[in-house]
Amino acid sequence: MSGRDGFFARLFRPWNPRTPREASEAVVRNVWLHAFPARITKRSLSWLASGWLGTASLHLFIVLSITGVVLMFLYVPSVERAYQSVKDIEFVVSFGAWIRGTHRVAAHLMVIAVVLHLVRVFLTGAYKKEGAPGAHRPLNWCVGLALLVLTFALSFTGYLLPWDQLAYWAVTVGTQIAAAAPLVGEELRQLLLGGTVVGQPTLLRFYVLHCFVLPAVTIFLVAWHMWRIRKDGGLAVADRVSDDAREQAAITPPPPGKTYTLMGTTKGGTVSSVSSAGLLEQASTPSVPAIPRRSLAVFLAVLALCSVLGLLLHAPLEEPANPAVTPNPAKAPWYFLWLQELVSILTFRIGSFIVDGTLVGGILIPGVLIGVLGVWPYLDKSPAAAAGVWFHPSRKVQNRVFLLLLFACVLLTIIGMYFRGPYWAWTWPWAEGHAHPTLT
Repeated sequence: MSGRDGFFARLFRPWNPRTPREASEAVVRNVWLHAFPARITKRSLSWLASGWLGTASLHLFIVLSITGVVLMFLYVPSVERAYQSVKDIEFVVSFGAWIRGTHRVAAHLMVIAVVLHLVRVFLTGAYKKEGAPGAHRPLNWCVGLALLVLTFALSFTGYLLPWDQLAYWAVTVGTQIAAAAPLVGEELRQLLLGGTVVGQPTLLRFYVLHCFVLPAVTIFLVAWHMWRIRKDGGLAVADRVSDDAREQAAITPPPPGKTYTLMGTTKGGTVSSVSSAGLLEQASTPSVPAIPRRSLAVFLAVLALCSVLGLLLHAPLEEPANPAVTPNPAKAPWYFLWLQELVSILTFRIGSFIVDGTLVGGILIPGVLIGVLGVWPYLDKSPAAAAGVWFHPSRKVQNRVFLLLLFACVLLTIIGMYFRGPYWAWTWPWAEGHAHPTLT
């Protein structure tokens, strides 16, 4: 073996170890692999156990960071030049339209992936406290909820940056909903806008939040989230490793050997006993290279999907923002359309009194939903055996209620996107003058 071959062999050996001992040493010695445990249960590696949605969400954030850094060099956060800089990215910069399209698609997919990840954790009861000694999965569930809110905030703050009509009025609608918060609503809106209207202070604040503040907080919480997963003993499906190993040990015949008696030795089987360490050994495998390979596969799939959709789905760029021309209807970003639809439904007249749905539909209902989700792991009384199991019978009622609420949010989003026209009246998508879907 030449010196060059020896160097590359040592370089790539941690990622492709030849023995279990090399796999364990790779986790200890390699800074990138140090985030993984030495061993992982075989059940946790299953694609069906988690869908690897958390990994996909992380990789989407990486794609957003890479494309976002490129766009930062080309974008000018000024109301006079922002629109033109985005137009130059689209039509002047080589591959600019593809980079912007990939960034936008990744942003939409990250919202979807994080929501689906939360849905998976709830439906499998993976937030339950039971697990390894010192495990506290409810805390990590709350960290995940915070990451969900941050994902919405990242997408919302980036929505304004093109400074076109779609972005300007979507942010206007979104901040008006925020203004309905009790006691601090108007102060919160002015804090976001930097004044009373959407202008240069708003654009600069959204730019700083989108490019620096929110990504930094997200990176911190992602690191904490991953650290807590290790502290909690991995995925919830790992808690049943002993049962799996015992089943395997029961069907495995004991090895041939000798039985020692008072009168001597006789041929035959021996009484076999399996220790806890032995059970874990049977049901687990070295995390390297299993996790890096699957993670790389997810990253390549995410990158390919974003790249292809970035080419096929053109990122919209309407006319420059004009405060004097209000589109009819003015729609919030697609992931907030269910709130806008709730506001519309809950705004009605009783005699001469008008019930304002902005407070109830835009603030109270989503606030209650987030609050209930945050405390639910402490209220869930399902047995420990339900943790990590899809649709466990003991969780039938709560899973049905959760899916019903999720379906309602999706349905309201579709109605707001495709079936609302001028003055927020019901309009069929093929009707003349129907507003375009906000997603594309």
